Amino acid sequence: MLARTFHGVGCFTAGALGLALALSLSCTARDPAHRPFPRTEAGARAFLAQGEQRLLALWITAERASWVQENFITVDTERIAADARLAVLAATRELAQASTRFDGVELSPETARKLRLLRTTLPLAAPADPERQAELALLATQMASLYGKGESCRPDGTCRDLEELERVLAESRDPAELLDAWQGWRTISPPLRPMYERFVSLANEGARDVGFADLGDLWRAGYDMPSDAFATEVDRLWNQVRPFYESLHCYVRARLSERYGQEIVPATGPIPAHVLGNMWAQSWAEIFDVVRPPTTDPGYDLTQLLRAKGVDAREMVRYGERFFTSLGLPPLPQTFWERSLFTKPADREVVCHASAWDLDWVDDLRVKMCIDVTADEFVTIHHELGHNFYQRAYNKLDPLYQNGAHDGFHEGIGDAIALSITPEYLVQVGLLDRAPGDAGDLALLLRSALDKIAFLPFGIVVDQWRWHVFAGETRPETYNADWWSLAQRYQGIRPPVPRSEADFDPGAKYHVPANTPYTRYFLAHILQYQFHRALCEAAGVAGPLHRCSIYGNAAAGAKLRALLEAGASRPWPETLEQLTGGREMDATAILDYYAPLRAWLDEQNRGRTCGW
Repeated sequence: MLARTFHGVGCFTAGALGLALALSLSCTARDPAHRPFPRTEAGARAFLAQGEQRLLALWITAERASWVQENFITVDTERIAADARLAVLAATRELAQASTRFDGVELSPETARKLRLLRTTLPLAAPADPERQAELALLATQMASLYGKGESCRPDGTCRDLEELERVLAESRDPAELLDAWQGWRTISPPLRPMYERFVSLANEGARDVGFADLGDLWRAGYDMPSDAFATEVDRLWNQVRPFYESLHCYVRARLSERYGQEIVPATGPIPAHVLGNMWAQSWAEIFDVVRPPTTDPGYDLTQLLRAKGVDAREMVRYGERFFTSLGLPPLPQTFWERSLFTKPADREVVCHASAWDLDWVDDLRVKMCIDVTADEFVTIHHELGHNFYQRAYNKLDPLYQNGAHDGFHEGIGDAIALSITPEYLVQVGLLDRAPGDAGDLALLLRSALDKIAFLPFGIVVDQWRWHVFAGETRPETYNADWWSLAQRYQGIRPPVPRSEADFDPGAKYHVPANTPYTRYFLAHILQYQFHRALCEAAGVAGPLHRCSIYGNAAAGAKLRALLEAGASRPWPETLEQLTGGREMDATAILDYYAPLRAWLDEQNRGRTCGW
């Protein structure tokens, strides 16, 4: 996840909320953005130049406040972060409204693009009323903090946090324990429900004030195409991979039914969510031991290899850094190693959700993770470092261009690199003595699909639900019912026990209370394979796509670097074309990558009733 979840500008203040309000109210009178810039190309450029400098100063201040708040969760740090967020929201709104002065003016494509970016740079827009701005900023901060402090407590006073509960879901095969952990985490979200209802009202008000139908419309406007066209594009990509997902679902359901019995996992219909190894059933990799093919062996266990080598959290990150530097990218700065959070502190509450940070828009790069030495965390580290190397590669661009070509690019870079964590790569870096033959490929592909392909529909559900909420199609009285309706429609899963509107299961997923758009992750799961295929072609690697590693390849590194350095400086189809030769996101690389597994699943599913 990219931690830079808000970019914005305003007359900055730190300290008491009242002072923040006073300064935000007084911005208009002295703000250079409110001078009568001429309605010309030169006037628009001058407006943007001044606005970007204001933006940059406040982005940095807000990012630092957020870093402290997530690493030291207290009432005071929440308020400091809320003050910084308030300044960002208020001033971004002012600039967005001021930019309408140039509507109808003949502008260069570059200037017109920057004005669009200015209006869509935030995942949140502030209402006009300063009191509502303050309320929205505080709500956004408090919801993220409540999630970060969440624990499931038993009557005897013992409590478990998300990390502990996730471990139960990943490792236990006792249905009662799984259900207890699944239900336990969802006790943290009902208090968020009234806060979220109010948040939606205020956020929609802000989005309408800057020219969008609602907050979902604002999010969809950030993809160099009309909002409705983007929703259609998501459906097109999903339909490319849906048959493969349904085949995987059919196989997994049958194996789980064999393991747990039909009273828990029926042979037909949706799968109960608690037996899939993940708190949100978004990845099924942890149940590989239950569903793995009985006659195949991947030849190694990466978790065991890491632990046998005595690899600790910091060294896990070093492996990730060395992959990027092997491609010709410069190493991370020393401050990264001094200022990042790699392990969970024993003395305070922190938000453990893995994230990557750029605190000064130059090179104060950091990650925040509570790292376990596991194969999954090894991959996650490469994902987060992908953000950091991307952030530094475009740091010489104008501030509004310092972002991914679109947010799916930012999320997909590190994951594309992680696809090169092949047996051959593990041999190169000394974690494996020799690469196993292709007999174990089926098992490797299945484990990968349980992670990556299983995620795809969940990557749609989170924002489909929010788009419906923001548009008023899902009302507060059906929040939970509509969440599970979408989960069944796309994922083919159901809650293991009846749920009601006293529950707020969407709020049990970090990105909902944190207001982080989620379709970016679905797009990233499409793009990472498209990137991987193009980089393997550039590297001249022969053989199956799933055995290709670009580690140490200068030609692939040059291609990657060009993509990273472009940032958001031009429409994403142009950036994509530079790497892949095509201007359209395309899921066929997924089908190429998993071709042997798809054929095997079709064979395994003969005679079964698939679908739900």
